[in-house]
Amino acid sequence: MSTATATLQPSAARGAGTRPGLVRLTATELRKMVDTRAGFWLQLAVLGLTIAVVWVRVVTGSAEDHTLRAILGAAVWPANILLPVVGILLVTSEWSQRTTLTTFALVPNRWRVLAAKAFAGTMLSMAALVMCLTLAVVATFVADPGSAGTWSLPGALLAQDAVFLVTAMIMGLGFGAALLSSPLAIVLYFALPIGWSALGTIHAITPTARWLDGGRSLSPMPDHVMDATEWARAGTTLAVWMALPLLVGLWRVMRSEIT
Repeated sequence: MSTATATLQPSAARGAGTRPGLVRLTATELRKMVDTRAGFWLQLAVLGLTIAVVWVRVVTGSAEDHTLRAILGAAVWPANILLPVVGILLVTSEWSQRTTLTTFALVPNRWRVLAAKAFAGTMLSMAALVMCLTLAVVATFVADPGSAGTWSLPGALLAQDAVFLVTAMIMGLGFGAALLSSPLAIVLYFALPIGWSALGTIHAITPTARWLDGGRSLSPMPDHVMDATEWARAGTTLAVWMALPLLVGLWRVMRSEIT
């Protein structure tokens, strides 16, 4: 009996001190994205809108609009617009649903929770890209314009589509972490860039404003292979609208009170 007890005690001690690994945490965060009605319906809306956009592109426009790159360029927009809201809810729900006590009790290192949310958001974005690409291939086959370059899709353009979706998701996570309030984060995520775009119409500041206007600097990503200047503008925009909220959010989550 004593031998058995001595053998079991170390293993029990190891089990008590074991924390969930990053892979398990990421899987948990992926499940959280569909556990709530808001997350489920948002992702269903992305699928429905993507199908609608692809269908409209197939039945309208000229032969140039029916190529794989043109259809894919249109297909990624619903995911780019709506998936960041899923990212916002993934962070803010910890506070709105009062699950922070459980989450951070199981995983005291809060940065690991945020890393798992970022990995989960990236995986969802890549899954959305695969979905968009699949629908675009099917739509191109159905439309069959028969023109030169119908099936041409440069690898650089596909990589830009991936960056387009992933950075939007990370931006949503950043706004959610920085504000820790679902309504406020969602409103400001859409309102601030739109407000800046409106401000950029003032002629005196237009040359400077366009470097921080995501509507101008990020929209070429799914359209064509960008040059160095366009990447510089996109990088500047992402530094302000993605990296800055993410850093503020990291600081807030690390220091926020758990209730």
